[in-house]
Amino acid sequence: MSHIVQTMTTPTTSFNNLITSSIRASIATKERLLAECATAIEQVGKHLASVLANGGKIMLCGNGGSAADAQHIAAELVIRYRSSVSRRALPAVALTVDPSMLTAGANDLGYDAVFARGVEALGRKGDVLIGITTSGNSPSILRACESAKAQGISVVGLLGGAGGAMLPLCDMAVVVPSSTTARIQESHILVGHIWCEIIEETLFPEFFSQG
Repeated sequence: MSHIVQTMTTPTTSFNNLITSSIRASIATKERLLAECATAIEQVGKHLASVLANGGKIMLCGNGGSAADAQHIAAELVIRYRSSVSRRALPAVALTVDPSMLTAGANDLGYDAVFARGVEALGRKGDVLIGITTSGNSPSILRACESAKAQGISVVGLLGGAGGAMLPLCDMAVVVPSSTTARIQESHILVGHIWCEIIEETLFPEFFSQG
């Protein structure tokens, strides 16, 4: 029996320029986000806090990396965002987390309907849907927004570029000023974290009182 020995070689190419350009591009996008979207970020954060204060819940949906962002933000709300804030759980659900529901919906109704079906089943007037899509044109997210609006549920968009076809369906939106998917996604989770901070500081001021 022969043995094949593979040796690992260290690449000689330096990726310093790639690393530098990527980080600088991310910083530049966030600088534009601050300059152009700070007001919208605050308005949405206050709206989300109001929904929760009035007994509503937050639903989130997205595809691919945006699905991960939906789950990430929901987890921050249900569990906690800051370890120093021992608050009660907040009602948030990512419509992306049930493989049986998603595969049944895709098989029986077509994938474009899977999130709309979740909104129809779980959504109630007074809730809010956060649709996350870097292009603003994901059919499954558009259908979910239409379902939400039909039920009197407010729609928040977490978008990129020019906002796409979803922007007119939104009651409120944050549109990251970039056309690069990676830069948009990096900003989306930053915005989600800021919303969590606004929600906590609005609903649980006792943890942030001075003096």
